[in-house]
Amino acid sequence: MFTLVLIIHILVSIVMVVAVLLQAGKGASIGSTFGSSSQTIFGSAGPATLLAKVTYACAAVFMVTSITLTYMSGRAKTESIMSDVPSAGAPADVAPVAPPATPSTVPGGPGTGQPAQ
Repeated sequence: MFTLVLIIHILVSIVMVVAVLLQAGKGASIGSTFGSSSQTIFGSAGPATLLAKVTYACAAVFMVTSITLTYMSGRAKTESIMSDVPSAGAPADVAPVAPPATPSTVPGGPGTGQPAQ
């Protein structure tokens, strides 16, 4: 579910950026008074209302997906993949290593209790 909302959020972001960039600026009418041709594709009032509606719809969906993603990420599981590994201060389940139980083969060697000759 999180991935689906994230994909929608990214697609709406891209569409909103394109819609904002396609809109004519407020100073476009001043440039046309000096002899440049009008570059309206959708008619005189078409692009402003169409692109404005697309921008408003994208902004609304963007806000909803932003809030949804924030809510979903706050409720994420707090499990860790390291939950099976004991921490440094916790006692380990492994038995301690005992010293070898075989006596020394050298008489009077270390660990035999006999003096050296």
